[in-house]
Amino acid sequence: MRRENQSHISNFFFLELPIRPEQQGMLFALILSMYLTMVLGNLLIILLIRLEPHLHTPMYFFLSHLALTDISFSLVTVPKMLMEMQTLDQSIPYARYIQQIYCFILFVDLDSLLITSMTYDRYVTICHPLNYAIIMSQSMCVMLVAGFCIISCACALLYTHSPSLTLLLC
Repeated sequence: MRRENQSHISNFFFLELPIRPEQQGMLFALILSMYLTMVLGNLLIILLIRLEPHLHTPMYFFLSHLALTDISFSLVTVPKMLMEMQTLDQSIPYARYIQQIYCFILFVDLDSLLITSMTYDRYVTICHPLNYAIIMSQSMCVMLVAGFCIISCACALLYTHSPSLTLLLC
């Protein structure tokens, strides 16, 4: 009878950053303040774009989604890091690790695709100014963002549910 490996991974343990204990509080405050500044700044961008009618153009539509993606991207990593700094718990369950990797890849891909759509918007503006309103209609922008969300989800699922690719990420 052939023996197979019956072990499984239940937790991952992170290596500590080489920070002295007396500097840990200052680093925590610094990271927390940068995180809150980033979240509030992106929320302000979204609010201004939604409230100001002159900003209801395709470029600002993509920019507001980019700001939302940036908030979501930071929500994946920073709160866990801050919690680890306070509790000194350096472990993460395997399921939470896969979930965090999935969200990380999802938002990185979505971020890149939204920047690509903003580039396409500028290309149409410069190269096809007379057809801009037809090419970059509101429905086209919504379809681009929805399509990019689907593509990002598919890429993230591919990386997190493929055993060989998951081992490469570890």
